[in-house]
Amino acid sequence: MDIRRIYEYALQREFEGKRFFEQNAERLSHAAAVNAFKQLAAEEQKHIEFIQAQIATLDGGGPPNTALGEAMQQAGFFTQRAESEMIGQTTLEAMAPDLPVLRMAYLIERDFAEFYEMAAQKSDDRAKPALEMLASWERSHERFFRQLHDKAFEEYAQMPWGG
Repeated sequence: MDIRRIYEYALQREFEGKRFFEQNAERLSHAAAVNAFKQLAAEEQKHIEFIQAQIATLDGGGPPNTALGEAMQQAGFFTQRAESEMIGQTTLEAMAPDLPVLRMAYLIERDFAEFYEMAAQKSDDRAKPALEMLASWERSHERFFRQLHDKAFEEYAQMPWGG
C-alpha cells in the first residue's frame, strides 16, 4: 500500500470537507449550527495540517510522527466543546430547514472515518497510528452530527403541522 497516495487522497477529502462546512455555515439558519460548522471547518484545517506533516515526514525519510495529533487532542477538539454545549431541545425546532445539511455532515464524517479505518487496516505498522488517530477524530464528528440531526429531526417530527 502506498501510504503517500493514501495521505494525498485524504488531504483532498479533508479540503473538500472543510469547504463543505465553510460554505454551509453561510447557508444554515440556526446560529448554533452555524457556529458548529465554522468550528468544524477550523478543525478540518487542523486535520489538513496533520496530514501535511505526515507527508513531509514521509518525504524526509523520517518515521511517522503523531506528536502533532496528540498535541491537538490535548488542546481540546470541537466535538468535546460542542457536546458540552449541546443545543437545547427548545431551539431544535428552528433547525428543521437545516436537517438535510446536518444529515450530509454526518454522512461526510462517516465516510471519512470508514476511509481512515480501511486504510489503517491495510497499512503497515508505521502508518497505522496516524490513520487510526484520524479515524477516531472523524468518528467523534460523525457521532456529534448524528446526535444533532436525530434530535432536531425528532423535535421536527413531533411538531404540529403548520409549525
